[in-house]
Amino acid sequence: MPNKLLTGLLLTSSLFLGASAVQAEDCKYRGVLDDKFCDDNYDLVADTPKDPSKWRDPSTLVFTYTPVEDPAVYKDAFSDFQKYLSDVTGKKVVYYTVHSNAAEVEAIRSGRLHIAGFSTGPTGYAVNLGGLVPIAVKGTADGFQGYNLITIARSDSDIYKMSDLKGRVVAHTSASSNSGNLAPRAIFPALGITPDQDYKVKYSGKHDQSIMGVLSGDYEAAPVASDVFKRMVAAERIDADDFRIIYTSPRFPTSSFGYAHDLKPELVAKIKKAFTEFRFPADMQETFGGADRFYPVTYKVDWQVIRDIAHASGTAYTKTGLKRLAEADAAKAAKKRAAAAAKNNG
Repeated sequence: MPNKLLTGLLLTSSLFLGASAVQAEDCKYRGVLDDKFCDDNYDLVADTPKDPSKWRDPSTLVFTYTPVEDPAVYKDAFSDFQKYLSDVTGKKVVYYTVHSNAAEVEAIRSGRLHIAGFSTGPTGYAVNLGGLVPIAVKGTADGFQGYNLITIARSDSDIYKMSDLKGRVVAHTSASSNSGNLAPRAIFPALGITPDQDYKVKYSGKHDQSIMGVLSGDYEAAPVASDVFKRMVAAERIDADDFRIIYTSPRFPTSSFGYAHDLKPELVAKIKKAFTEFRFPADMQETFGGADRFYPVTYKVDWQVIRDIAHASGTAYTKTGLKRLAEADAAKAAKKRAAAAAKNNG
């Protein structure tokens, strides 16, 4: 049976082949959005279809959260919100586990996913290619919960500053990750250190794998998301004293939450109501670093810094970019399976 990532990759290819046949109706403007969508109001996200017959009103809503760390943790973390979302919309809400960023983008693009949280970097792919309309991030009454790109090394290493990374093996997470790859490629050159030139990049797949890889000595340093690092410390998966933070970036928004652009407007209003009114219970606040609600954002304004980083790093949220992301995800999964098989056989 083909693995889930390979299935997602095949789906990616088939969707690309058929995308040209699906055109948005009478578009005056679509900007950088896929040909499936319109952006006549210039807000950088897909408009609701003009034709009511194209509005979707599913009996069951499918929800998921970005595939970072342990998916089971987040399935449990959002259980109260799913119940609240079900109560407000009057519909059954189910959790759909995704195993890669590319697979999550394809799920919303294909219509299999209705509401989702996307990592900061892949949000651009979800908007341009999947028709995601971001409306919130985690936060408090005072503002949205952000995070920083931090560069970590072992505390017993001889790495004390960014210039010490020259000639080292440094873990980046994945091609689409903002803090794990795009931001370092955009920001580090101004600090006198250029990935792939001054140090060797190895992709770990996820932030927690970069962190654990630094701890085990597989990598000498890694740029990672500060919120993931803090959660791992809080969960006692790691000891902060085992690491040295040698760089901290300006603040970025965390994962975006949004809905598929073609949902029925009355349903969208209920979804927005649920996000606006829901307050995180104590265990959910603990999981998400003190955030107690979903804080309203717009892709046009609040993701500008992320789009600027993507532009500076040469990353475009296009079909080609997503296909490369899917291929990289599949290759990493194959490598991981091969390593596991070798360990079991050994």
